[in-house]
Amino acid sequence: MIRFNNVSKSYPTSTAPALEGLTFHIGRGEFVFLTGHSGAGKSTILKLMHAEEPPTSGDVRVSGFAIGKLRRDEVPRLRRRLGIVFQDFRLLEDRTAAENIAFALEVTGARSDTIPTRVARVLDQVGLSSKLDAFPRELSGGEQQRVAIARALVNDPPVLLADEPTGNLDERATQGVFQLLRDINDTGTVVLMATHDLDLVRQAGKRILELRDGRLVFDSAGDQVEAR
Repeated sequence: MIRFNNVSKSYPTSTAPALEGLTFHIGRGEFVFLTGHSGAGKSTILKLMHAEEPPTSGDVRVSGFAIGKLRRDEVPRLRRRLGIVFQDFRLLEDRTAAENIAFALEVTGARSDTIPTRVARVLDQVGLSSKLDAFPRELSGGEQQRVAIARALVNDPPVLLADEPTGNLDERATQGVFQLLRDINDTGTVVLMATHDLDLVRQAGKRILELRDGRLVFDSAGDQVEAR
């Protein structure tokens, strides 16, 4: 589903590469944590995966797409096969929970007569059926993140990318959102979660990819990586 082969990424404004020589593979149905200090390269990896940035060198493949060779008109097709969840929710404040989710369908050209049913399905999946008419300001942080997850799921993507999805949440909300991500993974969706929460990572028993200064230094699946 996701494959990096000797991938490096450099920015003109930095003397050091953001990523250097990354090689790993994430298969169907996996749940993988992406960890590392701030600036280690986690967000850059996610940007490469959803074609916000191209690799400087190497090969990135996500859900059948070669990222470095994508034409501009192919990017929306890739992104329809990805769900993306951010730390800061990114909900539209003037729209209800249901309207925020519906918007993700409208921009991808979904048939209007299918939208209410699809929105209701994902709100039920994240446990927020009773909150469909609530605005973001009327929801707790954990509930807002659940709406963001529902929005990411509404197009039935095979891959869900979560960038610090619990970073703004208290412990109880963190556990709730993480359990939801596990439940989503149990349905067969690949989940890649970038996080600083090492306690959560240690307790979860899932695969870990650890970055340091743009290099992969640990893969708990046992792939060969750079020595510490």
